Amino acid sequence: LRYLREFRLRDGEVDVEEGQELKVDIFEQGDRVDVIGTSKGRGFAGTVKRHGFNRQPKTHGQSDRERAPGAIGMCATPSRTLKGQRMAGRMGNERVTIQNLEVVVVDPERNLLAVRGSVPGAKDGIVLIKPTSKRGR
Repeated sequence: LRYLREFRLRDGEVDVEEGQELKVDIFEQGDRVDVIGTSKGRGFAGTVKRHGFNRQPKTHGQSDRERAPGAIGMCATPSRTLKGQRMAGRMGNERVTIQNLEVVVVDPERNLLAVRGSVPGAKDGIVLIKPTSKRGR
């Protein structure tokens, strides 16, 4: 085993013993699951990419301010930048949960599970799949 994880279970929820390996046969086609993974890291990103800020005009005298965020402060009151202001910084590489995805294929022979929807992270990444916390429709 390359990766080892612990899971908290309620009494009588699933019959498992300590150290037991869980396979995809605990899921069935049509089940709803939550998929948790680490999103792709984008490195240091500016405000246009990170938060979707608008660009500034390409013309009218400026040559290097096109993707700059512009003014961020306030006027005389409160004369400071408020906490939580969206700025440039590291983007991605954080824990992301995609909820309420549908299980489409369960292949116990190959230990393969296919879900409909987006799965966070890069290819060959480690994801955690658990029954959804949302109510079914």
